[in-house]
Amino acid sequence: MSKSRLSLDSTPSRRQFLKATTAAVSGAMVTLPLERMVHAAGQEGFKIGLIGCGGRGSGAAANAMNAGKDIKLVAMADIFEEHLRSAREQLKARYPDQVQVDDDHCFVGFDAYEKLINCGVDVVLIAAASHFHPVMFKAAVDAGKHIFCEKPHALDVPGLKLAMAACEEAKKKNLAVVSGLCWRYDYGVREAMKRVFDGAIGEIVAIQETYITSPYVVRPRQPGWSEAYYQFKNWYHFNWLSGDQTGQQLIHSLDKASWALGDKPPLRAWGLGGRQACIDPKYGDLFDHHSVVFEYDNGVRVFGFCRDIPGCYNETSDIIFGTKGRCILPSRPRIEGATEWEYKGPKVSMYDVEHKELFDSIRQGKPINNGDYMFTSTMLGILAQMVCYTGQLITWEEAMQSQLSFSLPRYGFDIDPPVKPGPDGIYPAPIPGVTKFQ
Repeated sequence: MSKSRLSLDSTPSRRQFLKATTAAVSGAMVTLPLERMVHAAGQEGFKIGLIGCGGRGSGAAANAMNAGKDIKLVAMADIFEEHLRSAREQLKARYPDQVQVDDDHCFVGFDAYEKLINCGVDVVLIAAASHFHPVMFKAAVDAGKHIFCEKPHALDVPGLKLAMAACEEAKKKNLAVVSGLCWRYDYGVREAMKRVFDGAIGEIVAIQETYITSPYVVRPRQPGWSEAYYQFKNWYHFNWLSGDQTGQQLIHSLDKASWALGDKPPLRAWGLGGRQACIDPKYGDLFDHHSVVFEYDNGVRVFGFCRDIPGCYNETSDIIFGTKGRCILPSRPRIEGATEWEYKGPKVSMYDVEHKELFDSIRQGKPINNGDYMFTSTMLGILAQMVCYTGQLITWEEAMQSQLSFSLPRYGFDIDPPVKPGPDGIYPAPIPGVTKFQ
């Protein structure tokens, strides 16, 4: 995202986007309904639909089907037909009895999610480009569907508030909502956090969060692709579609820090970041490094580091420092200090666990709702981006009043994307100290 986009006064509002989206799909909802499957406790099965058929979406569908033989994948949606067809083929080969997606329930296009949500599924898995999560989430709640939604759950504050309101409505409707902040479902991390809460490291004084790795895979531009088509194909590399690495990667780390601190928001944050090495157009307009400091009302500071530069040292770790020791996560959860401990329990895929607990909660008539933390952690990622892009200290209250919206009045491969390459082919990026908070 360029400096001009951050300071643009004419950015379409979330309301405009919703109006445009509703208009676009209102006449396109002729879909063959699926036979209903009752999913109350003690009764038969679930019909699930997948929105977003890339690697993460295919993985989520597999994790969902691992939660029980009574779980059938019956509908799929994506803006790219080739992604949907490939995912259906691969999933069908792995789960021949559970993948029951016929051609009439393969939905392609920017309105495909609406068609899927309204075709008779019980549970919706949302794993599309992050830009669309709030609107898809709201649509699923409005339709009375149980939901698994990948992180981040919004890229801007208007989207966050839209999704938060929908999540409150989900509670009233007794709908399950499970977040893709997957470390909350890791057995070892859960046990370590329990010990932290029980005082094994004393009072928390600081937390260091590190997520430094290599860039996401790039899909090379092909002849005939429009600029919009290219950006949707490489949505991870464009801030308006992904939320940068603070929303895609560091959010997992910040979520664990927030968990340890009782999921209360910080008072303020500041940081630094920029684009030093990944300036090739294939990397879009993202920063390649971020460093953020969150200050809490009890004096605790959370230090978050994120870097996506090839050829560098990589590490993903969480260190919670206390007055009596420290807790180290996530790969080998352990406590060092006055109390020595290391997790030796079962190692179960956290991705499978989050779906198992989702479906078990529905079966038991006590649906999970992760809304109490998923939006706080999402906002931490948004705030991290704000302070790195602008170079300013921003309070939580100020951030929650932001009017910046990434929504567009309409979507398609023929649109003029909000960020475009300059004459040199390079996508402009924010400039700390110049880019304004809004």
